[in-house]
Amino acid sequence: MKKPELLVTPSKLDDIEALAKAGATAMIIGEQKFGLRLAGEFNREDFRKAVEIAHQNGVKVYAAMNAIFHNDLIEDLADYMLFLKEAKADAIVFGDPAVLMTARETVPDMKLHWNTETTATNYFTCNYWGRKGAQRAVLARELNMDSIVETKENAEVEIEIQVHGMTCMFQSKRSLIGNYYLYQGKSMEVVNQDKMEKGLLLHDKERENKYPVYEDQNGTHIMSPNDMCIIDELEDLIDAGVDSFKIDGVLQTSEYVIEVTKKYRKAIDLCVDAREEYEEVKSSLLSEIEEIQPTHRPLDTGFFFKETVY
Repeated sequence: MKKPELLVTPSKLDDIEALAKAGATAMIIGEQKFGLRLAGEFNREDFRKAVEIAHQNGVKVYAAMNAIFHNDLIEDLADYMLFLKEAKADAIVFGDPAVLMTARETVPDMKLHWNTETTATNYFTCNYWGRKGAQRAVLARELNMDSIVETKENAEVEIEIQVHGMTCMFQSKRSLIGNYYLYQGKSMEVVNQDKMEKGLLLHDKERENKYPVYEDQNGTHIMSPNDMCIIDELEDLIDAGVDSFKIDGVLQTSEYVIEVTKKYRKAIDLCVDAREEYEEVKSSLLSEIEEIQPTHRPLDTGFFFKETVY
């Protein structure tokens, strides 16, 4: 039985080696200009250094190019891809077909991971993009466990899922928060990636939920009120052969992501190599994560056990 890749999201260069030692086997980084909802900003110099450190520790590095590109940015894609090739990135994560078309002409040997956040909902669509050149499909977070297993059983490409962290509920290319404050005659500083802890929370008093919201170059992002966590429900996913488990650390501290990575590393290893021991400790691993979880970010199981309605 193979072990799934453990994919994490570093927020700064200093996190690379620490996450590798914590048990991560792959990382996704990039620039806000090209990538959506990154845990941190990695300019070209930092990206090159990150790849070097990661590869020294046997860890893969994927470049985030999953933003939505308007015509004014198309000319920048080829130059950035050539840099990624020179920096020895292991794959490009994309959603916009413009990235795929540019990659065919510029870096035809580069591996591609298709990720449109919400539209990878069945194996037929995953296989379609596989035939177009993608080696991996990142499944939508709205799929339940049965749908994920069915997709993996019939997929001709690698399958990646998120197992921990928050989910984006809404994105607009417009600066909705800034525009709202301007309408009220107020000014407001846009919350950049390095200032996530100062971001805003939308409070739904009726549901008693708090939704993190922030703006960056890609517009306005409203995130889920809870963090998904299925560290105690990995058996079916591992038995199905899902290729990659992602821990999304956006809006979390480096210390938190490192500790969560350690716990998922232990859970994955035990689930593959010592299933009975995993069954004994999985509840305690969940409790350990609950102890370090921010008070305004309760844990749940996301959509994994929701009933599919047709």
